[in-house]
Amino acid sequence: MSRLLDPKTLIAIKNLQLAARTTIDGFMAGINKSKVKGPGLEFSQYRSYQPGDDLRWLDWKMYARSDRYYIRESEIETSISVRFVIDASASMLHEDDGISKIEYARFIVASLSWLAHLQGDSVGLYVCEENRLFSLPSKKDHQHLSRLYYQLEQVKPGGRFSSPIHFKEILAGSTRRELVVVVTDLYQQNTELYALLDTLTTLKHEVLLLHLMGANEMELDYKGYTTLEDLETGATVDINAALLKKEYTQKLEEWLAETRTAMLDRNIAYRLVRMDQPVDQLLRDFLNQRAKTKA
Repeated sequence: MSRLLDPKTLIAIKNLQLAARTTIDGFMAGINKSKVKGPGLEFSQYRSYQPGDDLRWLDWKMYARSDRYYIRESEIETSISVRFVIDASASMLHEDDGISKIEYARFIVASLSWLAHLQGDSVGLYVCEENRLFSLPSKKDHQHLSRLYYQLEQVKPGGRFSSPIHFKEILAGSTRRELVVVVTDLYQQNTELYALLDTLTTLKHEVLLLHLMGANEMELDYKGYTTLEDLETGATVDINAALLKKEYTQKLEEWLAETRTAMLDRNIAYRLVRMDQPVDQLLRDFLNQRAKTKA
């Protein structure tokens, strides 16, 4: 079982690799189990011999017991490419209880990349910065995983989300289909983030979106009059949270409903993530939900 109690404990562990090891401990084994039947390591089932079957997969012990020919089938272990996309716009500096969105995102990606590495998948990274899209190729060796952790540590949010003109690196990349995990707060000036998602789905990638929101954002948890600042534009507005809370909650629920619909229309697996949820609990729930969905 994980010894981590909450995101703050996780953030206190500066070594991302250690944090990932600790978070993953006790997780379900893998997130991309193959359903392809054939000669593999994990036994699945027996079936009757059919003319043309490879005789190497005949189970002679079953023949000795039943005097009939059976083929032993196993689930083939396949490896895939898992690419992580991190939103590095200034809004990811938003803090809730002393933890920023980018810190929370780092440990989500560190943990899932470690899990993917354990199950033999290759991992890569996109970092969406204001004036470019940083790309780390997808590989499966341990040295490459260390490079991915190093790049995670270097992410410094600022400005706005990447412009669609920078998505050409994705279009010019490998034609291999990938599992793409996007970690973002979905804050966008226009529709630039949706443009990225549309690019990924157009290339037939399977996209999972983890939508980060602070508990203070969800609940407008401020007392009395206060000033809110847009971290990407610098614009400020004075509000009375107590008076606005009812209207704010209604608008938020409408926006989240629209967001879920937009993701459903794009065939994107969507999950809203509250940052007051411990990272290990979030990932357990997320992976178990994914396993049920894929079953």
